[in-house]
Amino acid sequence: MERVTKDLEPERLWYYFEEISKLPRASRNERKVREFIIQFAKENDLVCMSDDAGNVLVVKAPSKGFEDNPTLVLQAHMDMVCEKNEGVKHDFSKDPIKLVIDGEWMRAKGTTLGADNGIGVAAILAVLEDRSIRSGKLEALFTAEEEIGLIGAMKMKEDLLEGRYLINLDAEETGTVYIGCAGGRDSHITLPLVSEKPEGSIAGLKIKVGGCRGGHSGVNIHEGRANAIKLLARILKIIAKKEVPYRIAMLIGGDKMNAIPREASCTVVVEDGMMSQVKGIVNGYTSLLRDEFQSIDPEINFCVEHISVPDVVYDSISTEKIVNLLMALPHGVLAMSGVMDGLVETSTNVASVRTEEKKCRIGTSQRSSKDSALEWVSDMHVAISQLSDAHIEQDEGYPGWNPDPNSKLLQYVKSAVKKVMGKDPIVKAVHAGIECGVIKTRYKDMDAISVGPTVEGVHSPDERVNIKSVETSWKILLQIINEVYRG
Repeated sequence: MERVTKDLEPERLWYYFEEISKLPRASRNERKVREFIIQFAKENDLVCMSDDAGNVLVVKAPSKGFEDNPTLVLQAHMDMVCEKNEGVKHDFSKDPIKLVIDGEWMRAKGTTLGADNGIGVAAILAVLEDRSIRSGKLEALFTAEEEIGLIGAMKMKEDLLEGRYLINLDAEETGTVYIGCAGGRDSHITLPLVSEKPEGSIAGLKIKVGGCRGGHSGVNIHEGRANAIKLLARILKIIAKKEVPYRIAMLIGGDKMNAIPREASCTVVVEDGMMSQVKGIVNGYTSLLRDEFQSIDPEINFCVEHISVPDVVYDSISTEKIVNLLMALPHGVLAMSGVMDGLVETSTNVASVRTEEKKCRIGTSQRSSKDSALEWVSDMHVAISQLSDAHIEQDEGYPGWNPDPNSKLLQYVKSAVKKVMGKDPIVKAVHAGIECGVIKTRYKDMDAISVGPTVEGVHSPDERVNIKSVETSWKILLQIINEVYRG
């Protein structure tokens, strides 16, 4: 079969991106791409090793005459967020990503593309393969399970890397250099529920919220995009306020902790004669919500459909607890930075909800560039859970990355961008988590920056990468290497 990317430049970068797009790369399912990288190293006579966390390190020896130069670390993560549009048949555990060239952009057919961070992985492989690049020793670090909490980087041993210049290739704006990021933590809430058999003259209804843009819970959180779970909770609360008694049988929404939920649905039972009233309430409130989000999320849609009565439902008290907890949990920006204009300092994302047997599980993710604020918003979730008689567990989290505008590596990168693009780069921090922060905790003297091509709609099926920006970012990467070793 002819390669989709055959006419794109740089040819070898796109070749490797298409090859890894054929492999499963969901977090915790990176074995195939890991094996691909190890085999690549063998075929190119490169030193390769992997650690217990699933990270892979490939080492390229220095070019002749560059043996005494510093070691440069190139880093990207192997996993991707696996999201697909409703109705799309795609098994991320085995099906290849279907690449589509759409004008100036590369996207996938109905799923996430995996440019985050597959383009970074492909760029590093292309550098390692290219014998014409003259440099000191290069250490290529491919990390595991980044998308579910930067786990590979968190578990990395302190003696793995020799280099102290780190180029992270997980940024998403060409001509922008990232020198800082937020830290984060996930909260997992479990609400106990009481179930019972439905009785009387009742009917089953399924209420669905869909069409939300979703997106990255760090990168897009300031845009006010609709959260399908929060919208569904609002609708359920409105139905209760209209004094229409109902009981929840099933509620599900969202999936990935670092993605704003795009879809959510709830199965309820109501008195048989109140079906039309519920539909009228939902339709009426739909108009209000569409007006509220018309400039942000214009494709929001709601529907109510009649279904068979479920065998088991949650009692009225449990139903009320679910809705009140989802209503009370905060979502969105909580504070903006007082240091960098336009930078979100603290936020939280209601990421997922799922009822199962006699409990409701809710996942949320918190981010902040200040440790004290991260503790505050985490404790807020503890307090809300305790008031709701729910149990909460919070992970260790990952550290933020404090900006260093005087970084020596940053000066090399600024010079490289200026030479390639003819203008100075934008230098800023990002509210998303970048592995540089974690890696710097392992190596206190590590000098790090993050660069990459223009990628939009990450963590959603709208993900796309600008084709021309990939070529530009490749030239910038080569120029950075040149600046480090000849600057």
